[in-house]
Amino acid sequence: MRLVVFSLVLVLAATSGAQEDSGRPQGTQTTESAQAEGSTEEGQAPVCPTGGIGGILPIVAMVAIFYFLIIRPQQKQQKKLKEMRSNLKKGDSVVSSGGIYGVVTNDKGKKMTVRIADGVKVEVDRDTLNKVSEEEGQE
Repeated sequence: MRLVVFSLVLVLAATSGAQEDSGRPQGTQTTESAQAEGSTEEGQAPVCPTGGIGGILPIVAMVAIFYFLIIRPQQKQQKKLKEMRSNLKKGDSVVSSGGIYGVVTNDKGKKMTVRIADGVKVEVDRDTLNKVSEEEGQE
């Protein structure tokens, strides 16, 4: 999400910076103001202002691309992980976020007791369990 906001700020800064004339010395005129006064300079192309829907269309396209490539897959992954954590039951083989393999022996709501070796049981937070490992737990 931060990446999307940061990218949008950069795009808006770039588009607004291109439209401002702050970097030009004060004595010079833009092509538009020179044409309005009737004087034309040789070799300069007419300026075509980008406004309206043509100016906002690239920004909308970038937001859509970021949504479909970054935000939406991440939301699906988080939903799947939350569902997996809520469906944990006694006897499931799990892997913690620290990489410790174990078998769920007791479910106490937010806390779970996990057997990590013979005679060694630890209480872990349910949110630290990342996945159910492929091997079946034996109790």
